[in-house]
Amino acid sequence: MAVLVGRKAPDFSAKAVINGGEIVDDYSLSQFKGNKYVLLFFYPKDFTFVCPTELHAFQSKLADFEAKNTQVIAVSTDQEHSHWTWLQLPKDRGGIQGIKYPLVADTNKTIARAYDVLAGEFDVAKDGQYVAKGDLVALRGLFLIDKDGIVQHQLVNNDSLGRSVDEALRMVDALQFHEQHGQVCPANWNKEAKGLETSHDGIAEYLTSN
Repeated sequence: MAVLVGRKAPDFSAKAVINGGEIVDDYSLSQFKGNKYVLLFFYPKDFTFVCPTELHAFQSKLADFEAKNTQVIAVSTDQEHSHWTWLQLPKDRGGIQGIKYPLVADTNKTIARAYDVLAGEFDVAKDGQYVAKGDLVALRGLFLIDKDGIVQHQLVNNDSLGRSVDEALRMVDALQFHEQHGQVCPANWNKEAKGLETSHDGIAEYLTSN
């Protein structure tokens, strides 16, 4: 598994469903560089089980991310028409109706592979196409990207382990706190807590008071 933290986030341009139903052909990551933070997360597959719980959980906190100038983007290896169809189904039928943030269609698996979250066995043929042994789907990868396009946080779960949206929000807070104040964020830090000065006196004071 590649560690992308501290490196430039791989750019992409792909088909996506935005605003809960509009299909676009060239949704790109680079459009946010210099302007917004990005919370980019991968999920395995449409019409499954843990995935809709995560998608709805991110939607429920979407206003919180937007208040922090953070764009939420979801990616799976499904086609854009699959995304669109799933968006038409209400919750009581296992659907994701009401999701407003973009759902990117990584049909060629190139985005998942660039972020090293593509699960499954495959070879790459001479023409660049994947020759798969079974399904190729994305693991539950999550990447926090700063306004300069640099990955500051990454998390990868297996497909049976759902993620915490509150933890994703906490990491946005931590990154923005560090950028604003220059202090680092100790274990279990939250936005109401103090930061930590990176000195022997700083850590001594922090450990003594905590």
